[in-house]
Amino acid sequence: MTAGAPLVLIRGGGDLATGVAARLNRAGFAVVVTELRQPLVLRRTVALAEAVFRGETSVEDLTGRRVGSPARALEEAQRGIIPVLIDPECDSLEELRPVALVDARMRKQPNELGCGAAGFVVGLGPGFVAGQDCHAVVETKRGHRLGRVLWDGSAETDTRIPEAVGGHAARRVLRAPADGVVDTRHDIGTLLTEGQVVAWVGGVEVRAPFDGVLRGLIHPGLSVPAGTKIGDVDPRGDVAYCLEISDKALAVGGGVLEALLGQRDIRRRLGERTGASG
Repeated sequence: MTAGAPLVLIRGGGDLATGVAARLNRAGFAVVVTELRQPLVLRRTVALAEAVFRGETSVEDLTGRRVGSPARALEEAQRGIIPVLIDPECDSLEELRPVALVDARMRKQPNELGCGAAGFVVGLGPGFVAGQDCHAVVETKRGHRLGRVLWDGSAETDTRIPEAVGGHAARRVLRAPADGVVDTRHDIGTLLTEGQVVAWVGGVEVRAPFDGVLRGLIHPGLSVPAGTKIGDVDPRGDVAYCLEISDKALAVGGGVLEALLGQRDIRRRLGERTGASG
């Protein structure tokens, strides 16, 4: 139960955002996630955004539930559920009144709401400038600085090249070969062989680039433009990776938790609930 817990609003419910939600929820915060009407999330088995389509989803010990109003979101959040509210413009801010806002949409663009959106604003990854459009930035690029909290300046620049997994970088990402509706034939977690048809977009086949596990796939039936990321093949071949929050997502979540607990007022409010001091 998180009754009386300080509330954090997370914009976006993808896999990195879900890692943030997990860290905060487990530390005693109440969490609300806002999403698009049709999120283009790949790693749906470890993304709270999947609740938009299913109504409810589970990721490890978290339960995400789609809700229809800010009032309902507040009720669910205080019960330990993570409500997912369709609210692309974040119009619910005034009613939710969170102690902090985390922009986890990974749009690689500045937070259009600015530092005034909440008492404390955190941006994930490139596109944010600490002290300008948010109070702190958390590094999302794998490497020495992953999860580091930046109080001045920006995260590393987006290279537009996917990070390598098992020696594969750009090839592991499946992209729409044409404009059209995504038609899938496999579930996330399926073991694929090189050349196997994974999906069709606008009637054009999308094939596995190498042997591996289908780790990510956007929700079938969505209409996308050519070039959109629609899937992710993991050459390591471990199906368990499809069901667990990644090391990267947890590291980023740890950075957000560090940033929040560095704020005296937020730390005090959390301490009042848990009985801790400091």
